[in-house]
Amino acid sequence: MSGYQLSEDQVMIVDAARAFADEALKPNAARWEEEKTLDKATLKEMAALGCVSTAAFVSIHNMSAWMVDSFGDEAQRRKWLPKITSMELITSYCLTEPGAGSDAGGLRTSAKRDGDSYILNGTKTFISGGGFSDLYLVMARTGEPGAKGVSTFLIENGTPGLSFGKNEKKMGWQAQPTAQVIMEECRVPAENRIGPEGEGFKYAMKGLDGGRLNISACSLGGASEALDRSIAYAKDRKQFGKAIADFQATQFKLADMAIELEAGRALLYEAARRLDAKDADATKYCAMAKRYVTDACFKVANDALQIHGGYGYLSEYEIERMVRDLRVHQILEGTNEIMRVIVARELLK
Repeated sequence: MSGYQLSEDQVMIVDAARAFADEALKPNAARWEEEKTLDKATLKEMAALGCVSTAAFVSIHNMSAWMVDSFGDEAQRRKWLPKITSMELITSYCLTEPGAGSDAGGLRTSAKRDGDSYILNGTKTFISGGGFSDLYLVMARTGEPGAKGVSTFLIENGTPGLSFGKNEKKMGWQAQPTAQVIMEECRVPAENRIGPEGEGFKYAMKGLDGGRLNISACSLGGASEALDRSIAYAKDRKQFGKAIADFQATQFKLADMAIELEAGRALLYEAARRLDAKDADATKYCAMAKRYVTDACFKVANDALQIHGGYGYLSEYEIERMVRDLRVHQILEGTNEIMRVIVARELLK
């Protein structure tokens, strides 16, 4: 396999994911947004398919699963992974706090050892699946200030002292529940700590490399759909006696959209290859891909809305939802400003 060519198995996975999205996700997207919730049965079907990067919500769940698999002990892996990978247990990733977003090393949620348990106190914010998920992977401070004092814990929904804020009203991602995760004297068994004390920040940063690629892939999927709809619309929509696809202004816009998507896809695949190979530059390339792809894909979706004109602004055409949903990808998993910081830091070493 050379360059960015997919293997036969990978092509089968892509085809299966596309078919599932067409049959089970697209027809329900508008309804889920209106109802402001996801359907757990559909998420379990997605897990059974074996393709877990078809939506941003599931990619976050998958990142949590990867952390348990990579850093948990054998007993933890046996206990949690079968239920997580089948989505019998839906998992949320809890890092961001009201006063510590991109500066994750400044988090204040505390975990104090008390016999065979830890007592957790603190609040996580902007948590996808807050109040909806069954299991919460939480970064909490067990030791010194800064990155070295952070540890990782799994907290089951229903644990005394665990509660949730209201479902946030958001610009996009309406179907995905987002809420604060609040811990007040929340007692968690010590056996639910993932890895040794003080390793949690390192785990979180490693998880974010893959998370940034997942969000980039979600952006590519949404923007590709916006381009496909724009091409179909441009062929059908008539102005001044001919299809708008016949106007060079429209043709150039469609061409630029396609070029941006292909460039983003190439960079994403290269970053993924380096991450799989544990390349020393993997983190830099993941940050590069996340910055470029999410910016480019938001522009593609916005251009798609422009091509649709007034109809693009109407909810029934769904383009406006794509624009709103893709916008947050420039913020998630580290803002795109932070991606520039990471790349610059690596360049100047």
